Amino acid sequence: MIAVVDVGNSRVKWGLHPGTSPVADRFVAAGECAPSALADALARCLESGPLQSITWCSVAGEAPVAGLAAWSRRQGIPMRRAVASAARGGVTNTYRDPAALGADRFVALIGARARVRRPALVVDAGTAMTVDALAADGRFLGGMIVPGYRLMIEALARGTVELPRADGRYAEFARQTDDAIVSGALNALAGAVERALRALREQAGEEPSLLLTGGDLSRLAPLLAVRSPMLAPQLVLEGLVGFEMQGAGA
Repeated sequence: MIAVVDVGNSRVKWGLHPGTSPVADRFVAAGECAPSALADALARCLESGPLQSITWCSVAGEAPVAGLAAWSRRQGIPMRRAVASAARGGVTNTYRDPAALGADRFVALIGARARVRRPALVVDAGTAMTVDALAADGRFLGGMIVPGYRLMIEALARGTVELPRADGRYAEFARQTDDAIVSGALNALAGAVERALRALREQAGEEPSLLLTGGDLSRLAPLLAVRSPMLAPQLVLEGLVGFEMQGAGA
């Protein structure tokens, strides 16, 4: 069994995978927990079989996995941090400095590459929303980082005198302030995705696949003018499995 851990800005996700292909939808167990509970969560999974390795990525440094690292040493389970490189898992990283690409973005691209072999736009709607383009041959074409839904709402509340921290509902033309703030944030996110999708379509000369993941996936997906986006809530975990299984240059 392979354990994978994704440490985000707002939450920690983990999964247990048999280490076989296909990667998608093959998790034996998966969940979310506080960093301090990671070791206990994986310890309970040992009933499903021995762990061969633990592979993790983090946008919050090493502190959230310190307890897990101590536990893995006691258990004799190798623990590996996923970092971006020039090529891995079928993805060619064309960042000017390949190592500077966020590991969560890199492994999400690996997860997307395992799912589709055509141009793809990979959207992770989390605390920050990342929008990354992948060519049909696996080249990472670049992307963008946008403040996420909650960050937009909090920024308006902090940066203005009278606007509240909104808790409204989406409306195309809102008639009260909370709804107007929520609608503006969601439309900004949807607009960024649709502009990027249009640019990739023009560059690729064909309709790209759209893969959506992240905690605000369910808020964003219904607003997109896309017929059938691919919802992949475990895409980063899938990419971590691919990162571990396929190796450099695969």
